[in-house]
Amino acid sequence: MRTKRITAQGTGIYHCMSRTVNGQALFKLREMEVLRKMIHQVADFSGVEVLTYCLMNNHFHVLVRVCPEAKVSDSELMRRYRVLYAKPSLYQTVSVMEQELRDGGAEADLIRQKLLARMNDVSAFMKTLKQRFSTWFNKTHERFGPLWADRFKSVLVEGKGNALLTMAAYIDLNPVRAGLVKDPKDYRFCGYAEAVSGQQKAQRALKFLTFGAYEASSNEALATYRELLFGKGSAAVEHAANIDRKAAVRVLEKQQGVLPNAVLLRCRIRYFTEGAVLGSREFVQSHAEHWKRSTGRKHPIKPSTIQMKDNEALTVMKLLRGKAYS
Repeated sequence: MRTKRITAQGTGIYHCMSRTVNGQALFKLREMEVLRKMIHQVADFSGVEVLTYCLMNNHFHVLVRVCPEAKVSDSELMRRYRVLYAKPSLYQTVSVMEQELRDGGAEADLIRQKLLARMNDVSAFMKTLKQRFSTWFNKTHERFGPLWADRFKSVLVEGKGNALLTMAAYIDLNPVRAGLVKDPKDYRFCGYAEAVSGQQKAQRALKFLTFGAYEASSNEALATYRELLFGKGSAAVEHAANIDRKAAVRVLEKQQGVLPNAVLLRCRIRYFTEGAVLGSREFVQSHAEHWKRSTGRKHPIKPSTIQMKDNEALTVMKLLRGKAYS
């Protein structure tokens, strides 16, 4: 029986990851470009904010912020619908739907109900994304059958401080650990590279990641996050490539000072995809207790510390018993 997925009570930030069947390296440049566009399209439709992401040849990571919305206007519903369905079916055109919404009544309520049920929900976001990409991939490559291995993995992340920054850096440093690039800015398919290139939504997300405020300076956010990446990326991780330490020193000295949050990344990798909940002990414990009540679990849940930074700890709900490296 599948374990019930842990979700936030209100606004939540989730690291989601999905891998291809048997881990096959199916994605080349074209496939990753299409998947990148679909991530942003589905996020727009779903009312979900992409904080960062990374696409690899057999899996992808995405860090999303999901906020409950009190009300979505009919005009906004139709705008989002057009984003996802630029070419709707003959029998359900946008003009027909707009007219039904204006007329009101049972048909209008049914349209609102169906669309809103797919918004502001991490599971609905991932389901729509994976289904749409699978349809495109199978049609393009004249194949059939499942593309993804099992359901996606998700970790609920505390929305501030060391937990959020460490998770974001873990995602953006994937191509460095895989030995594809020496600097994450040189890898096209990650959120940090989009922010460096000037993509406004990516820079806005980087402000939130770095300072917790959208009003911050883009240049300051880019510089601070780069220090973070080079500080964490220069740490030795088993079975993975790292940012060269001399290069990291040059970057940090050139930017005049080491960012306090640039702690060496020594965390075990699988905790970022299978730890269930990541954050401070209080954050993890509160969600663990809610999950325990909702599932009827009798045994107590004991969060485990996986990283120390001065007096700040990173805690996970699930202590991995097996090999902790991916």
